[in-house]
This record gives sequence, C-alpha cells and structure tokens, in this order.
Amino acid sequence: MKLKLAALSIALLAAGGAFAQANDTIAKVKASGVVTMGVRDSSGLSFTLGDGKYAGYHVDVCQRILASLEKTVGKKLEVKYLPVTSQNRIPLVQNGTVDIECGSTTNNATRQKDVAFAVTTFVEEVRIAVKADSGITSIAQLNGKSVATTTGTTSVQTLRKNERATGVDFKEVFGKDHSDSFLLLESGRADAFVMDGSILASNIANSKNPAGFKIVGEVLSVEPIAIMMRKDDPAFKKLSDDTIKGLIKSGELAKIYDKWLMQPVPPKNVRVGLPASESTKAAWATPNDKPMEDYAKK
Repeated sequence: MKLKLAALSIALLAAGGAFAQANDTIAKVKASGVVTMGVRDSSGLSFTLGDGKYAGYHVDVCQRILASLEKTVGKKLEVKYLPVTSQNRIPLVQNGTVDIECGSTTNNATRQKDVAFAVTTFVEEVRIAVKADSGITSIAQLNGKSVATTTGTTSVQTLRKNERATGVDFKEVFGKDHSDSFLLLESGRADAFVMDGSILASNIANSKNPAGFKIVGEVLSVEPIAIMMRKDDPAFKKLSDDTIKGLIKSGELAKIYDKWLMQPVPPKNVRVGLPASESTKAAWATPNDKPMEDYAKK
C-alpha cells in the first residue's frame, strides 16, 4: 500500500511539474533544451529564405530574445522554426507547440484574453494595395469590386467598420496566407488587397513587377504589432520585454529595423523601403504592450 501511495505521489508530482511548465517557458526549455519559434512564410516582418531558413525584422528580434533565454537557462538551446498561419498562430501558442511567435501579429484586447504580447516593436498602418493602372485610389472606389485578404486576419473587418466604407459593397476573397492573397491581386482575381502596410510593401517589392502595384487610399487603422507568447508566464514576458527595451536603449532595434525594411534584403536583394513611422518611433520612446484599442482612442 505504501509503495502504491509513493508511486501515486511521484506521478502527481510529475504531472504537477508538467502542468507548471506548460505556462513556464523558461522551465520548459531548460528541461527540454529546445525552443520553438513561430515564423511566417510571407509576412513583411518574418519570411522564408527557403530550405527551412527564416529571416526578417521580427525574426532578428526573437533571436535576441532567445539569446537572453540561453543566458538565463545557462545552456545552448536547439531552436526549431515552425511556420504558422494567421489562423493557427494563436492556438499553437496557447497549446505549447510554439513558445514565441515572431510574425506580424496585431496586439488587440480580444487576443490579450488568450495570449500575451511583448512590448510593441512596430506600429502598423492597414492600407489597400491595387494594380497601378486600376484607377482605384480610395475606399469608395472599392464598391462592386473583389477585395482580397488573408484568412484569420482582421483587415477586412477593419475596412467594413471604416466610416468611409458606408454604403460600399464589395466581395471578399480569401488567401490562405499573405503570398496567396497577393497572388489573387496579381492574377486579377481580386481588385484590391487589404492588409498591413509592411506586408503589402514586402509582397510588392518581391513581385515580378513591383512598378505594377501601388499602395493607395486612406489609413484604415493603426495597429501595434508585437512578439506573441503564452499568457500567464510573467518571467518569460519580462525577459522578452527587457531584451527589447535593451535593444531600444542601445539603438540596436532601430538598426535592425533599417536592415530589414530600408536596405536590400534576401533572397532577391530588393528594398522594401518602409521608414519607421512616427507611431513606431513613439512606441520605442515609451515601451508598452497597449492593445490597438488604446490607439483608436487618440
């Protein structure tokens, strides 16, 4: 009987330890020696170079966070890259498959109920991309048109809520990821692509004919973009926040931004050409994890 009780106690302790690790990233990676980074195939801030390699502004920032994590756990970690989509990124962070998501995720109040965000590293403006010869320059001209967006994103919802969209009736067409959505525009199956400006600029820069597209119209919304992680994990959030604040203070974050969004980047060595906005600079000046709803109050 005593042996059974002892065995039960050990099993419960093991289960308790596993449960504790579920929301303790530092303990989890220290025990396993592995950390999983969620990346995107065609985001403006995270993209594939092919052969399982990923790069971009947020990938660089995450690598700095993981370097801090290695110092904390006292050993070299195996970094696994897992491509995520707009649809599955939050569930994969919640269930522990992904430890840190380094794409282009908007920090909003709804998502904060399910996940946590590091301090804002980029403030996005949602815009409209069209073919340069389309004649479309505003929301009103989308009436009767097909508008592409990526499944699992909030951009078309944002468009519909815009006061300038009142009475504008358009058809939504969905791409499974950002490159697929841009292909809908490129191939003529959509008249416009509504998405984060950085994603639009990156896809245009990497297209076969960059001069054939332009970003037009009103700014639909201003959204803070941040590195995402599990909720209720204060130690890992603090480590992430402290790393980013250190990069801001040293001026390194601005250099990383310039490297990926102002200089020619692989694999095609094209320049996105997207200077840091005043809103992004303001987020760097006063680091915070405020959701997009706070930006709308201005």
